[in-house]
Amino acid sequence: MEKEAVPPVERTILFEQLVKENMRRAYFTALGLTGSHDLAMEISQEAFLRAYKSFSRFDTERNFFTWYYKILKNLWLNLKRGKKRKRVLRFLEVKNELYQDDSMSNYEQEELKDKLEKAIQLLPEEFKEIIILREFENTDYKDIAVLLHIPQGTVMSRLFYARKKLAELMRSMV
Repeated sequence: MEKEAVPPVERTILFEQLVKENMRRAYFTALGLTGSHDLAMEISQEAFLRAYKSFSRFDTERNFFTWYYKILKNLWLNLKRGKKRKRVLRFLEVKNELYQDDSMSNYEQEELKDKLEKAIQLLPEEFKEIIILREFENTDYKDIAVLLHIPQGTVMSRLFYARKKLAELMRSMV
């Protein structure tokens, strides 16, 4: 039995709803990938625009963010290939509430965030991506596996090594 097509008006309403539900997550994911507020805004919006243009092909039975993430990641990779410039990772500033520690002074907190930002930027791309998805976006292992097209066991293994490498980089910055 063939699925009924969703009428265009209903698809537009559905798309608007999905954008509202995923806008924040899309921005923070883009920010983690790019390290730049402006660039994150630019590519997350461009990814939504491209998603809208091809939304008629989206299977509404599937996870929207998984589908959208593929578009976002491809945009980022294309941009990265074209522009090999360094960016300052500022998503930690925006997500400051995650790193509040009353026993540390503001200066110490800022210093720790700066070191963490630098260490994350030094990670190989496959490690950076998995750290951002798991630790900053709280994406579960199953969804990461779908997003990255790798088995769930590989997600766990790669995350283990990414955390280990991140810890090594942080220790070397002391």
